[in-house]
Amino acid sequence: MIYDITPPITPDIKVWPGDTPMSREIISDLKTTPNAIVTLSTLHATVHLGAHADGPNHYGKDAQGIGEQPIEPYLGRCQVIEAGIRKGKRIFPSDLDGGIDQIREQRVLIRTGTFPDHTKWNDDFAALSPDLIDALARKRVMLVGVDTPSVDLFSDKKLEAHHTILKHKIAILEGLVLRGVPQGSYELIALPLKLIGFDASPVRAILRTLSGR
Repeated sequence: MIYDITPPITPDIKVWPGDTPMSREIISDLKTTPNAIVTLSTLHATVHLGAHADGPNHYGKDAQGIGEQPIEPYLGRCQVIEAGIRKGKRIFPSDLDGGIDQIREQRVLIRTGTFPDHTKWNDDFAALSPDLIDALARKRVMLVGVDTPSVDLFSDKKLEAHHTILKHKIAILEGLVLRGVPQGSYELIALPLKLIGFDASPVRAILRTLSGR
């Protein structure tokens, strides 16, 4: 079974305030353009669009872009886990369903339910705490994903979670749709584009149930 954990990319999808919203410029359309032989269009948008992978240079001055990142963190076994957290709060290890000891995979996707509609922006989504990231690093986690626009709180200008993640060289996925996905282990496929020097890349993120489930 496959779970598509990517929000639809349409002009209605919300992006971080001040970032470039999504729009489609149609160059040629088989239905409406006289003598057209193909449909051709251009995408205008932030690279932090919908489900996306952050590049380390998004939050680290001398870090690599997303296109220079190793591909391994974005492909392989992962674990979906629920966090019992209120909006606007940071997630600590004790907030994970079953606690940090329940983490058994090297890729972890955390469901908060605090950003329920990708077409309606809300500032009060939950975020990760440095304590949680340190605990995940001790579990040898190589990727962490969230169902919110950021691993940090909207009001955080110091980017505490991002910089702790940078210290541990953990990959980031943001903007996932984890609603309706049962907790447990899956195969994650969420490959970023090889955008050399870019600070992020949209991904088509899916989860595939493991054989025997």
